[in-house]
Amino acid sequence: MADQAVPEGGPKPAPVVIKKYANRRLYNTATSAYVTLDHLSQMVKDKTDFVVYDAKTGDDITRSVLTQIIFEEESKGGQTLLPIPFLRQLISFYGDSLQGVVPQYLEMSMTQFARNQEQMRRYMQNAFGFNPFQQFESMGKQNMAMFEQAMRMFNPFGTGPNGQPMPRPPGAANGQEPPKSDAAAPASGETAIDDLKRKLDELQAQLAELGKKP
Repeated sequence: MADQAVPEGGPKPAPVVIKKYANRRLYNTATSAYVTLDHLSQMVKDKTDFVVYDAKTGDDITRSVLTQIIFEEESKGGQTLLPIPFLRQLISFYGDSLQGVVPQYLEMSMTQFARNQEQMRRYMQNAFGFNPFQQFESMGKQNMAMFEQAMRMFNPFGTGPNGQPMPRPPGAANGQEPPKSDAAAPASGETAIDDLKRKLDELQAQLAELGKKP
């Protein structure tokens, strides 16, 4: 869907006019096409300004449509943006003497956050080398593998951390005595635990450095 692009350094274009009809359908007058809330959500992310008017009354209903987009996004599940304590506190301000101050405060806070978001992304990229969440997931898998290896060393016939039986050594399944291990087995187990501790220390050090920087 082609929408107005904001020219670099040029005057800000007029907002795209969206009309909402009685059947709840949304009509983009700039593209002469019906759109959905997902389309409007993408326009917001693309920084394409728009206003929504009720096609029958001509009332500006942009606020209610944007609120509906937020409701739809929060209802999709997964990672939400609005924590429950924040929602409760926000509701408590309705009718309060500070109600008139809250919109300006939230707007200034979000504007400042938006200005810093690119810097925050670059910092996270430099601090972790790549997506930090991917690194946490990768380190978690490595730590779990080392933990399971250590468990096998110290409890070869027990269960792993997920409750599943650990693999038995050759000969143990048919009742035979498992082969005697030499002194290298305990040493390998100690090495696995040392590696696990080292990985956890590295992760804690990275988080500590992240908290120190502005």
